[in-house]
Amino acid sequence: MAGSVTPHLMFTGRAQEAIDLYVDLFDPAEVVEVQRFGPDGPGGPEAEGTVQLARIRLAGQDLQCMDSPPVHDFDFTPSLSLFVDCRDEAELERLFAGLSDGGAVLMALADHGFSTRFGWVNDRFGVSWQLNLP
Repeated sequence: MAGSVTPHLMFTGRAQEAIDLYVDLFDPAEVVEVQRFGPDGPGGPEAEGTVQLARIRLAGQDLQCMDSPPVHDFDFTPSLSLFVDCRDEAELERLFAGLSDGGAVLMALADHGFSTRFGWVNDRFGVSWQLNLP
């Protein structure tokens, strides 16, 4: 039996920037821990100071984040997204604006028939977010 399941987000040099955005936008939010690459770690001196592994907590949900020293031929995809039930309209609009800034709107904020208001965005890092007002 698994002890827990935690979403893991792998970035290529922008993990700290993503962490800062997410912790700024969500309430409650906190950085639980951050480990950084040293000059002799994987990726060598170019990776020094980037995020080796971080754990953040957004609205009670733990996420792991890291920077991958090697560049891969893949990135995030909207077929896996983080689904957020918002407390109210103001929170929904604030998160939608903040997460879509520099990203892409996949579904505009509207009543799509299955919730009061719903929007879907890819943030500037390519992470996909479904934002819902139940």
